[in-house]
Formats: sequence, C-alpha cells, structure tokens
Amino acid sequence: MIGLRTVWLTGLRSPIAASALAVALCVLAAGCGATGDGVTANGAIVAVGAESQYANVIAQVGGRYVQATAIESNPNTDPHTFEASPSIAETVARAGLVVQNGLGYDTFMERIESASGGVESNSSRKVIDVQKLLGLPDSTPNPHLWYGPRTMPAVARAVAADLAALEPAHASYFEANATAFERSLEPWKRALAQLAAEYPRAPVVSTEPVGDYMLEAAGTVNLTPFSLQADIMNGVDPAPQDVTSQDGLLAGRHVKALVYNQQVTDSLTQSFLDSAKRAGVPVVGVYETMPAPGFDYQSWMLAETRALRRALAEGVSTERL
Repeated sequence: MIGLRTVWLTGLRSPIAASALAVALCVLAAGCGATGDGVTANGAIVAVGAESQYANVIAQVGGRYVQATAIESNPNTDPHTFEASPSIAETVARAGLVVQNGLGYDTFMERIESASGGVESNSSRKVIDVQKLLGLPDSTPNPHLWYGPRTMPAVARAVAADLAALEPAHASYFEANATAFERSLEPWKRALAQLAAEYPRAPVVSTEPVGDYMLEAAGTVNLTPFSLQADIMNGVDPAPQDVTSQDGLLAGRHVKALVYNQQVTDSLTQSFLDSAKRAGVPVVGVYETMPAPGFDYQSWMLAETRALRRALAEGVSTERL
C-alpha cells in the first residue's frame, strides 16, 4: 500500500464504546495536530472515507501527503446500525477531502457536513460523492458501488484531482499514484473475465445485493429475487413466496453458490446459510467494509473473486476471508 497512514474509526451504539471512541479521537488529534484548514501540523492533508474501502483508496493515492481516516470500518458489525458521535463529526469537519458512497448508504455524512459549519468550518473542503461521480440516479437499487470494477478507478482519479487542487505542488505525485492504483486492479479484472469465460451464466443466490456488481462482472446469474435481497438489505420482512423460492433453489441444488453477507445476519439469513450447508451448496462470504487486517482494496476484491471461483470450480466454501 502506498498510503502514509490510515486510521480506522467505527461508530457504535454502546455508550462505553462511544466514550472509548471519543478518547481515541482526542489522542489522534493531539498526536497529529489537525488544524481547521484541512491539514495536520506536519502539512499532511486530512482526508476522510465514509467507508474503509474509500479511505484505503485515498491513502494509496495521497501517499505521504495525506492522513486518511475511515469512519465505518469494522467487518464484524452491521454498518446499517452506524451512529456518528460528536467526535466523528469534528473529524469530518476538519477534513480537506471527504469521499462518501451516496445512494442513501451513508446519509449520516451529509448531515455531518451540513452541520459542520460550527466546528472549525473548512470552506475549502472537497467532497466526492461516488454516486454523483458515476452519474447514477437516485433510483439505483444497489448502493454497494465498490464491488463494481469501474468504481474505484473513477474514485482514484477524482481523489487525485481534488488532492492536486488542495496541494498543486504535488499534483504529478497524486496522478502517478492514481495511475499505479488503476494498474494494480488488472489482476482482479482478469480474474473476473476468466470466470465469465469459464463459467458463463453460472447460477448463484445471495442474501443481499452486496456483491451483485462483482457477480455480474463475473458472468454469473443471481437467481435470488431482487425484492428479497432488497427487503433483507432494508430490514423489511420479505414476501413468503420469495423466501420459498430461495429455499427451493438451495434445497434442490439448483445453484452453484450462496453469496452471504457476513456483516448483516438474522434468523432468515442464517436459515439460508443452514439450507446451503445441508444441500452441499458452497458459501461465499462478502463484506460491506474491508476485512481487516492485511487487506487493501485490490487484494480484498481479488480474494472475493477467488473465493467465488473456488465455489464454482471446486464446490469449496469460503465463509470468511
């Protein structure tokens, strides 16, 4: 990884956890000397990724001139239950660059940004909304944009451009890092293309649309009704006929894999996991934030694709990376 330093922060409902987070942020501020103009005392640009995958890309593009912070990062928690603390709001307010997903996935960022005028306001702050960057309408049903192969190259280029606007003297450095990042995604793209060629239209099912963009790029066909995926994603009780359809696909071994969201589980998704195991259908675990430790964005996507390949080619499960 090219990045200088990436700090992971995760909001939790627990008052004890929130207090610990506030203390950690105070230590961070004391150690790094963040100022109100989007830079640290040592001159690094303060940058925030709403999700750890975006912070990771910022760190790789910004390198030694950026201090990147991730707001949502814990792969063992449900990101839909995130609640931002005042300390997180202050971190965002101090940032010179913010990257957020959009499509209603991280609306807490918009609330923080709109309210940050009273906390050392940074009028020069750059905000990259990935939905807007990709030109996606609000009606786009699947917000998990980082699983799409075209997403992060566009993010890296936008990050490089905004960092260059903040620090023109290092523009060529940021541009070179963005180019290197995009080139480093080639093994993942080749793995997707190879899967599509070797296992065209392989049938799969999923619990949520988390990995759907990757599944599409890999040439698979997701037989789970999108209404079921969306209901699980939004915490809505699904239609009984959708559940029955999913159960039948698994019990009858009509699919080659179950793609299972590791971070959002309940009795229904557990029942699908149990059904897959009883039927001998391999399970591929996917994540909404980067599995930690040891992964950057590129290795994470490649690992997910290789796990899908093991399921299709060998019938082997990879429930956790």
